[in-house]
Amino acid sequence: QVQLVESGGGLVQAGGSLGLSCAASGRPFSSYFMAWFRQAPGKEREFVASINWSDDNTAYSDSVKGRFTISRDNAKNTVYLQMNSLKPEDTAVYYCAGKRRLLATYDSWGQGTQVTVSS
Repeated sequence: QVQLVESGGGLVQAGGSLGLSCAASGRPFSSYFMAWFRQAPGKEREFVASINWSDDNTAYSDSVKGRFTISRDNAKNTVYLQMNSLKPEDTAVYYCAGKRRLLATYDSWGQGTQVTVSS
C-alpha cells in the first residue's frame, strides 16, 4: 500500500474555488490508479473522480463533471483535485484513495480533509 496525506481543504463561499492535494509515499506512486471520494454528514462515501497511472484516462461523477478536475504529477508523487463553481452540497470530507490494479478495490486511503462551502 501507499501512504496518502491530503491537504488544501477549508471554508469557501458558494461559487468559489478550492484545490486539494494528496501526497503519496511508500510505494511507486506512478503505477497507482488514484481517486478522490467524499463523505458528507449522514451520507455514504461517494466517488468523485479518478485518474489512471498514465494520466490518459479520467472519470468524474455526474455531480462534479465540468466543475472539478483531477490531475497528477508522478514526479512529485501527488494527485490534485481542482474544484470550481463550488456548491453547498459539495460540503464533505474529501478522501484520496489509491489502488494497484484497475479492477481492484481502493486499498490505500488518506485521513481526509474537510471542505465546507457556505451559501
